[in-house]
Amino acid sequence: MTKTLDGKIALVTGAGRNIGRAIAMRLAADGATVVVNGRADQDAVGAVVREIRAAGGKAVGAMADVSQPDQVGEMINDVSADLGGIDILVSNAGLRRQTKFLEMSLTEWREILSVALDGAFILARAVVPSMIKRGGGSIIGMSGMSTHVGTPERCHASASKAGLEGLMRALAVELAPHRIRCNCVAPGSIDTVRGASAGVRPPGLVPGNIPLGRQGTVDEIAAVVRMLAGAEGGYITGQTIHVNGGVFLT
Repeated sequence: MTKTLDGKIALVTGAGRNIGRAIAMRLAADGATVVVNGRADQDAVGAVVREIRAAGGKAVGAMADVSQPDQVGEMINDVSADLGGIDILVSNAGLRRQTKFLEMSLTEWREILSVALDGAFILARAVVPSMIKRGGGSIIGMSGMSTHVGTPERCHASASKAGLEGLMRALAVELAPHRIRCNCVAPGSIDTVRGASAGVRPPGLVPGNIPLGRQGTVDEIAAVVRMLAGAEGGYITGQTIHVNGGVFLT
């Protein structure tokens, strides 16, 4: 049977673990050739590439810091030379920090925004020419629920995701004539391995406070990204799709 993403090239940033890994696996399972990106953990990226290939999929690893235009440019040039271009971009890379506002330095503020917001801009600017040549594409930014409800000690992360959603809405309109769709997915509380810098989960995101009574899974997030990436999401652009078990209702 022909897979629905056969012939498509997908770049997933921050794909070495958790949600990024699940997205890469899902896109590959439906036929896309997946470029698995990471910033520093080459072992994690390599493990995802091997896992995709072992399942019969197609994947390559690409190490680059998405906040650095030179590194992104080199990565996209290499992908274009080897694979022909990019059809699907998932801007998933992000940094988690938990710092009180009055203790937050400008350096930390800029560090968080440099990945989730600047990185999305740098990536989109690098891949859009390829998408135009290939007749269209899909750009998906990974946002979060915190920017909609407000979360203490994460104003930098909330600001970065709010900016990301604004960027996707603006690009959705500007790039529509080129058949490039731009959307965001905003996960709620998802069962992932959290780094120490992320801190504890906010009280509103523990299962007892979630209407569906549980955390979401990485595969449930990947399924929504998969829908937006393919023809099934062909009439969806400029949207933020919330996947949060009913904690935040739009």
